[in-house]
This record gives sequence, C-alpha cells and structure tokens, in this order.
Amino acid sequence: MRRVLVEPMLSCPALRLQRIFLLMASKPQRLHQWSTLQSSAKRARAMATEAESSLKDAFGKYADYLNNLNDKRERVVKASRDITMSSKKVIFQVHRMSKYNKEEVLEKAEKDLAAVTNQYVSRLVKELQGSDFWKLRRAYSPGVQEYVEAATLCKFCKTGTLLNLDEMNATLFPLSDPSQEPLQINVLDYLLGLADLTGELMRLAIGRISDGELEYAEKICKFVREIHRKLTLVVPLMDDSDDMKKKMDTMLQSVMKIENTCYSVHVRGSEYIPTLGSRDRFSLMGVPDIEL
Repeated sequence: MRRVLVEPMLSCPALRLQRIFLLMASKPQRLHQWSTLQSSAKRARAMATEAESSLKDAFGKYADYLNNLNDKRERVVKASRDITMSSKKVIFQVHRMSKYNKEEVLEKAEKDLAAVTNQYVSRLVKELQGSDFWKLRRAYSPGVQEYVEAATLCKFCKTGTLLNLDEMNATLFPLSDPSQEPLQINVLDYLLGLADLTGELMRLAIGRISDGELEYAEKICKFVREIHRKLTLVVPLMDDSDDMKKKMDTMLQSVMKIENTCYSVHVRGSEYIPTLGSRDRFSLMGVPDIEL
C-alpha cells in the first residue's frame, strides 16, 4: 500500500533516492520524511499557482490597455471622418462664390467652419487631450488635413493671406481642458493640408477666370507659386515625408494649370477685336484689347 502512495511522486532520480532512504529509515523517520516531502510539494504547487496568477493578472492589464486603445482609435477614426465630410462641405460652399455674392458666401462658409470646430474638432480634442496622441496620428490625420485645407481657404478668400499654424492651434486651446495637455496640429499635417489647399485654389482660379475676374486669378497664381517655392526648399529636409513628396508633384501641376490658363487668357484677350461699331473696349474675359 505504501508503494502505491509514493510511486506517483517519483518522477525523477532525486525522488527515487529519497524513496530508497525512506524505506531504509525507521518508522518515525519515514513519517517525518514523508511529511517533509508532502509539504515541499504543496509549497511548489502554491508557488506555481501564485506565479500563474500574477502572470495572468499582468497579461489581463495588457489586454485591457490594448482593448481601450483600440476602442479609442475607432472613436478617433469616426471623429476624423466627420471632420473630413464637414470640411469638404465648407470647401464646396466657398466654390459657390462669385463677384456678386462673395461676402454672403464667405459669411456662410465661416459659420459652417465654426460649426465644424465646435461640434467635431472639439470631440476629437476631448478624445485625445492628455494622452499620447502621437500613437493615434494616423487615425486622425486625414480629418485634420481637410480641416486645415478648409480653414486656410476661407482665410485666403477673405483676407488674401495665409492662416499659419500658430493661429490654427490657438483656436484649439479653448476646446481643451486647461489641466491636461491640449491637442495641437503638428507641422506635417499642416503642410499636407496646405499642399491640398493649392488644388482648391487652382479650381477657384479657373472659376474666377470664367467669371471675368482675371486679376483675382493672377493673385491666386502668385500665392500658389509662392507656397510651392517655399515648400520646395523645406520638403527635402523633412524626415518621413513620402506623402509630402507625392503632393509636391500635384502642387506643381496646379501651379502650371493656373499659369497656363492666365497666359492663354492674356494672349486670346489681346487677339480679340470688338465688333465694328461696338463701344465695348474689353474682351469677354475682362482683358483690355490692344489699340489698332
């Protein structure tokens, strides 16, 4: 009977030797050694259980952290999509502008932009403030770029100047909790949005030319050319700027389209001759005719 009880525990040479000494010892000694073996086995099982429990607790914390981060990423992606769609509506509103309704359209666009800031950008700020928001940059970058594009387009159409990064970040401070680190638009997202702005300005310039506002189109052309010139000096010095380098090619195409259109209007406008007997001294595109 004793052999049946001891045999399951003898799984290594050391325990086999202990069994031999145990059988050779006297009865009191055998009882003492047997109790020692049992207590050692219990301690080993307790230590293994404790280690397993601590390991499970540690991995449980890691799982909770990753799950919370994934949930936050999904909320940030949703907020970024809302910002993108609402900012596009602001851009479409600006493109409805003509020389007859400029003030009315820009006023409506500014109100829409303020609504985007208060409703959607504020939600993104509250979600990311006080956290390491660089980890989630890829999740919210598209929305921020579109927001930069819409804000800078409104600023240019109203004042003819560029809305800089400090001015944009200043609008985000009131949306943040003063006790936590505020979300700030980083330089890369600002420059990417600025690169997209040139495409919208190209469309705006073509529309102004078709409406007879050649001087305004030339002003846009100079503004876009200056942005491209300065970014050409900055982009080669940037790290991890593959997206920016791709957009530089598109920006150059926008500059060339505006320049070619303005040039064509000047050339065709100078070739235009009013109908005999007409008092109109200007061409259809608003360019003065040459004196014959």
